[in-house]
Amino acid sequence: MANEMSVHAQNIGDRRFAIETGSGHRIVLDASTENQGARPMEMLLVALAGCSGTGILSILQKMRQNVTDYEIQIDGERSQDDPKIFTTIRVNHIFTGSNLRPENIQRAIDLDTTGYCGANVMLSSSATIIHNFQIRDTATE
Repeated sequence: MANEMSVHAQNIGDRRFAIETGSGHRIVLDASTENQGARPMEMLLVALAGCSGTGILSILQKMRQNVTDYEIQIDGERSQDDPKIFTTIRVNHIFTGSNLRPENIQRAIDLDTTGYCGANVMLSSSATIIHNFQIRDTATE
């Protein structure tokens, strides 16, 4: 049971759903033209950002990297034909901190995206996922 998750979706209008997660959080998804919630496919990118972000930060903390801020920008390209899956996803990780080592950051990204982040592993079975990073060094500012 510990590995099971659930959601409950209730239709609340034209192609719009109120979702309650098993952990008690609420989300509105909207595939209509009314734009009253996130698009369902956007949520896949949200999952990738959250999954990879938390894992990478955890790895960097274990490496004793002094990350003071971390942003993730994700852009996804979808196929023109149904089911319009993501074909390419670009993930830009922006790290701020002092004396951050690029080789440690690359190692954390590699470890997380190949072995820990389930969202990355699942999405990479159908899309090319490109991860890159930038460092904003506060020690030089």
